Amino acid sequence: MTHCLDSWAILAWAAGEEPARRIVREAIDEGRPVMSWINLVEVHYRVARNHGEEEADRTLAELRGLVREYLPGVEMMRAVARLKAAHPIALADCFAVATAAASDASLITGDPEIVDRAADLPCEVVDARG
Repeated sequence: MTHCLDSWAILAWAAGEEPARRIVREAIDEGRPVMSWINLVEVHYRVARNHGEEEADRTLAELRGLVREYLPGVEMMRAVARLKAAHPIALADCFAVATAAASDASLITGDPEIVDRAADLPCEVVDARG
């Protein structure tokens, strides 16, 4: 099974939060999960804000070795726009959902905005909160 990670999953993994730490580690061990560059940027700015730019750069460099980066193009942007119009979820979350759907991957997250709407989304959602 292919997996997709969002920023919630990565930040929880990096913080050692269980069961997210274990679930993300298993996804990484199974093969390089896909991750949208929008979500990578979100991780970078959150780490920079909380721990400084140097730590954010280190975190991003480490992640780039663990995931398959997905840089969205025009068709992905249109898919994201359709998701955002249909669901009251954050724009970055729409990129995670659209990336998972386009990759035929399960989205690993614990973000309630996504988990609570999982049945209506075009990808499988794995709740990393347990």
